[in-house]
Amino acid sequence: RVRSPQKEMLYATAFLAAWASAYSPMAGHRPPSSRLARPNMRSPVRMSGSPSETVDMVGGELRKQVPVTSDMMRPRPGIEWSHLKKQLEVNFEVDSFSDLTKEDLLDAYRMMVLCRQFENACNQAYMQGLIRGFMHLDNGQETIPAFIADCIKQGDVKVSYYREHCHAIASGVPAEKVMAELMAKVDGTCKGTGGSMHIYDVENNFQGGWALVAEQLPYAVGAARAIMLDRHLGRTGTDDDRISVVFIGEGGAQNGRMAECLNAAAKEKLPVLFVVIDNGRAINTFTPDVAQNSEVFTQGAHYGVPGIKVDGGNLEDTLRTSRSVVDYVRAKGPAILQIHTYRPQGHSPADPEHERGRKEEKKWARAEADPIKIFEDTGVLAEDEMEAVKADVKAEIKRIMDFAKASEPPPRELAKELEFPDAPDTDYNGRAPSVPDAEEITKRTLSPQQLELVNGRIEMLTAKSAEGKLTIGDAVNLAILEEMLRDPTTTIHAEDLQAGSSYDIPAQTQQVFGTLRAADEIIDEGHFMGKALGEGLNGYRPIVELMNANFGIYGMAELSSAGNTYATTGGQFQMPMTVIGAGGTAPNQALGAEHSQPFHAYVMGIPGLKICTAASPDAAYGITKSMIRDNGPCILFCPVKMMKAVSSSVDVGKCLPLNKAAVLHKASDAAVAEGKAVTVLTYLHGVKESEMAVEAIMAEGCDVDLIELRSLKPLDMATIAESLRRTHKVVILDESTQSGGVGATVSAAINEQLFFELDAPVKRLCMDDAPVPYAASMEAAVVKRGTDLIEAVLNLVFLKGA
Repeated sequence: RVRSPQKEMLYATAFLAAWASAYSPMAGHRPPSSRLARPNMRSPVRMSGSPSETVDMVGGELRKQVPVTSDMMRPRPGIEWSHLKKQLEVNFEVDSFSDLTKEDLLDAYRMMVLCRQFENACNQAYMQGLIRGFMHLDNGQETIPAFIADCIKQGDVKVSYYREHCHAIASGVPAEKVMAELMAKVDGTCKGTGGSMHIYDVENNFQGGWALVAEQLPYAVGAARAIMLDRHLGRTGTDDDRISVVFIGEGGAQNGRMAECLNAAAKEKLPVLFVVIDNGRAINTFTPDVAQNSEVFTQGAHYGVPGIKVDGGNLEDTLRTSRSVVDYVRAKGPAILQIHTYRPQGHSPADPEHERGRKEEKKWARAEADPIKIFEDTGVLAEDEMEAVKADVKAEIKRIMDFAKASEPPPRELAKELEFPDAPDTDYNGRAPSVPDAEEITKRTLSPQQLELVNGRIEMLTAKSAEGKLTIGDAVNLAILEEMLRDPTTTIHAEDLQAGSSYDIPAQTQQVFGTLRAADEIIDEGHFMGKALGEGLNGYRPIVELMNANFGIYGMAELSSAGNTYATTGGQFQMPMTVIGAGGTAPNQALGAEHSQPFHAYVMGIPGLKICTAASPDAAYGITKSMIRDNGPCILFCPVKMMKAVSSSVDVGKCLPLNKAAVLHKASDAAVAEGKAVTVLTYLHGVKESEMAVEAIMAEGCDVDLIELRSLKPLDMATIAESLRRTHKVVILDESTQSGGVGATVSAAINEQLFFELDAPVKRLCMDDAPVPYAASMEAAVVKRGTDLIEAVLNLVFLKGA
């Protein structure tokens, strides 16, 4: 929305006034009750600690780091409803507030008690050895699941972090299934594959449980984009008011992903709510010790995203505020809700809690900042009503524990079954679009001019193919345009997308399909790879174009999670996502070390990824089409120095397998009979180098089976074995380093599975472990090429140069 200058002034003035009132030394606090004898929160609370403590709000004052003689403590913020109300009226344009009925508060109280007792049961089970690994409890923060149950709907997407048990339960996930998951049982939410930090439930749109701090942020933004895409494509009714909700701690919100996601959410006015759980501890470190500004709700001001902070010790204020903020997000766009809480337990049960002041803070928080006790003291509920709730919850916890204990462990073979959503040998040629009315949606959402534009470009690229003039970049572009036209759930993210990026891979996608389906991105691959992951979890088939594959280093966390998602969710969530980048290291590349890294080797160890290479337009075209149709995460690497230099034809409309190597040249039977044939395995620029070397090798009376490793994972051992049974000698021209490279993996597999077919040791021609230099004179010592291959083949056959 565009505000008038007068309204902007009102916005700023009201915000500052509300802020000053809420946090002034004179701000009032709830009076101590008869049950809880609280100290005056306007006075410092004494704690032991070191002389160099950094303290936060004490008596409304932000104190500097000074020697501490009288110990201090983080008090409750003392935010009154009148101040919250004013901020909501001005910053969130709220003109009326819903009443909290006694039934609402009774439901909220029951949710809080259920969550507290569930976490206590988890703690006991952990100590008994029934729960293993890492576990993070949510005690002291129960108003958050209370607000989730109160105003977040089943259709809303909920994305949390590793302290998510209660968020899942409040979202409607059966508590007994959550407990069974913690106990690694087959009846758990994810069949025992996820555990405490990875709770998922497709029916209730609960999408994690993510263990890497702040990684969940772009996933939630991607989920919000999926909601917008559903509306754009007409996949939902006109009354769709779903939102995406993401939970993060105030420490995690200092991560750069927060800024990137606020920018993205604001730019596209996405329906996403950022819930910041502010317990003052980043793991156990006192957050102000490491964060210049812990008031995360103010971060959105730079992007025009409103924010508000509420005292999570006050159930009624938390519910009132969250209702208004959620309504704002449903109607108008992104917002930040910061909830000030205390966590009176360590980061995990195994936490030694050696951080300064932590044990004293816990003791104080249990006595003075327990949201359940604070609500009980309001007198809203009668004693017998509260006792009835506690008795009901006690019985519920027993039922939950009985269910989880009775469940069986998952079968051993499930682990391998969950590696890929689609089997490696899947034929994608007959696969239908993701939605049955795909053609109708495409016609409805694209104008005649857009259809004319895309069909015209497809015809032009097809004509170039017929002439044998289609480049690798053009071939990938052709495949993408065809698939986006065929299946309206296909989306694409890239930098410089409007201009076609560096190799025309995303050319004309935004001009044809619009900004929702073809997103031009800020320069951070991890952020938009994360958004793509969020779309993939919610019914879309995103493509990520990396421009240069090495830029994917920024997205290693997101790639790792994409590979793990299908298995970690117990097969509930497929993860269709295609990542495409031009990379590798060609001889005489002159790009220096950072642009010459073997990113394809870096990702080989990530489970669940299908990793392919393509050194020709035909391979790039057919593999791209198959990857887009695959239901799991795939990565295609193309040779950066061959993107525009190599031209040929493609088999239009044909999908290629994602698990097969290609035999590009076969040694003659005579060379095989004479023992002068060698198997050569290579990929990317090595294909061109090898093809140029074949003539020289044959001139020496030798020959080769030249095999392009189009599938690095899974590796096509059948094709390698068939060749080795003929040649019994193998050279690997490898475009990755000696340590941890692709060639090392392939060599190990050959030695383990085909050892008795070898007449000589595997010969690896790989990059040196030294960084790739810019100067050609030095680069020749690091990067192997065709001349090295010729020497290696002759060495194996004639022992030349031995």
